[in-house]
Amino acid sequence: MFTGLVSDVGEVVARDGGRFTLQTAYDAATIPLGASIACDGVCLTVTALAPHGKGARFTVDVSNETRAKTTLDAWQPGRAVNLERPLRAGDELGGHIVSGHVDGRARVVSITPDGESLRFLFEAPEHLAIYIAPKGSVALDGTSLTVNEVAGARFGVNIIPHTLTQTTWGRKKPGDEINLEVDLFARYVARLMEFRP
Repeated sequence: MFTGLVSDVGEVVARDGGRFTLQTAYDAATIPLGASIACDGVCLTVTALAPHGKGARFTVDVSNETRAKTTLDAWQPGRAVNLERPLRAGDELGGHIVSGHVDGRARVVSITPDGESLRFLFEAPEHLAIYIAPKGSVALDGTSLTVNEVAGARFGVNIIPHTLTQTTWGRKKPGDEINLEVDLFARYVARLMEFRP
């Protein structure tokens, strides 16, 4: 489980089909083989690891299903990636509960200044839009964000300056595809409602 609080911006340094190697500032000594790391919101398993510079390089294998549902199939060396280590017992839950199981891709429709922040407008696939509610939570590229407004399949969020500089959000532009994980609780409530007498 994760919280959607990005703790490093890594970089894709190599790709071989569905195998990706990423550079991170995380200390290699703290990452066991088999560990989970959320990469742009996708929970992936570390299959190889080596110290590199002041951090580490780790390798992950990505299934065809994951590549079809997420943005990972478009990843190439040089891409910046939001990274988060998994939640440990006793850690502060500062974002919201994020599983790392991406539901699909949303698209950036527009980006407009809003004071010191930027207001992003997204379009979600229709089958996922029903789970997105005003003042609810979403995980976008692994970042826990609060939904401002919803209109059909479109929804908006504000991203503050700190998040813009400490994640990949300051590099986004209209037309970009983003990994979307809807709120876990919204998904289960909707499923339960299907069986309501």
